[in-house]
Amino acid sequence: MKTAFIYSDEFEQFIYTPDHPLKPARFKLAYELAKAYGLFGPFHHRVIKAKPCTVEDLLLAHSVEYVEAVEHAADPRPEWDLLMYGLGTKDTPLPAHIYDWSRLSVGASMQAAKLVESGEAEVAFNVAGGQHHAFRNRASGFCYFNDAAVIIQWFLNNGYERIAYVDIDAHHGDGVQQIFYRTDRVLTISLHETGFSAFPGTGFEREIGEEEGTGYSVNVPLLAGSDDDVFWYAFNEVVPPLLDMFQPDVLITQIGVDTFCSDPLAKLNVTTHGYCRIIEEFKRLSPGKWVALGGGGYNQLNVPRAWTLAWAIMCGVGLPNHLPRHYQKLLKKYQIIGENDEPPQELRDLRYRTDLATKIHFLIELEKTVSYIKTHQMQQVRPRASSS
Repeated sequence: MKTAFIYSDEFEQFIYTPDHPLKPARFKLAYELAKAYGLFGPFHHRVIKAKPCTVEDLLLAHSVEYVEAVEHAADPRPEWDLLMYGLGTKDTPLPAHIYDWSRLSVGASMQAAKLVESGEAEVAFNVAGGQHHAFRNRASGFCYFNDAAVIIQWFLNNGYERIAYVDIDAHHGDGVQQIFYRTDRVLTISLHETGFSAFPGTGFEREIGEEEGTGYSVNVPLLAGSDDDVFWYAFNEVVPPLLDMFQPDVLITQIGVDTFCSDPLAKLNVTTHGYCRIIEEFKRLSPGKWVALGGGGYNQLNVPRAWTLAWAIMCGVGLPNHLPRHYQKLLKKYQIIGENDEPPQELRDLRYRTDLATKIHFLIELEKTVSYIKTHQMQQVRPRASSS
């Protein structure tokens, strides 16, 4: 499989605020770990330098007024004017160069989309993408511009009839859902921790789309504490049958890592085992055009390992479990661990063990959601017409 990894050292140079949970060093660490394992090459597994998107690209998913508000957010203006666009909050502060960094993130996803569209790559991965909380006119949840929505609209404008977007981040992909809530050309599927316990408080089963899009927004909320087995059951019962029915021209996935059991901003208990199983299934389900986007992940020991494993699966390469010494040294250099701390040794997690009674409870509650989707939404998604 021809693959492309979109990356720039500029990804790590942007900092929200010193105490903000999103640390851009995770992008550098993911790149360095993949590099240490020898996962980049000049032909099939290429690294492509990220470039900023154009304003015209941003306008595929955002209004002129909002784009201008982000561009000039540092200019003196009333606080209420900023808050109207979701800017200047604790989640979406206004550090220097926020507009430039956001354009670089979207631009990397645009490059991934174009590589896949042209056939130069069958899958392209932008670790700095997956900004799924941004709305057409509002920043939210650490996200300023919605790169996933931008590239979905770009594919639609270029003649692609059906786009599937599948989001396995711990938090509901609310921005992407809202932007395509009234169309049957985009199928959005989000598996996430329930909005009763996690940001953004949405993503319930009955958010199914409106007008022509009725049935094309699919949500699978999971109870806090759900582990690999529960997450896999939710995924396997919903995603493959829907994609088989919808038969997308392009698959776009948001593969955030905040589902992991030690992530500070969610309460799920996924490990590398369940995560890799889903990435492998994405590879099987891909129609030959697959764009993978990063997303959440706020434990910096988890993110590089998970995205390196994901990239290895995309490339069809098996990896040894022992972490390279070069990477272990980088963890100290970037102060992810202390100078005298023992560095982690293994690429893969130990399996998380949930007691049987709790797991049965999770599965019984989940089955209610799965049953609703099967009996209601799967009847509304129209199978693709035969070309014969």
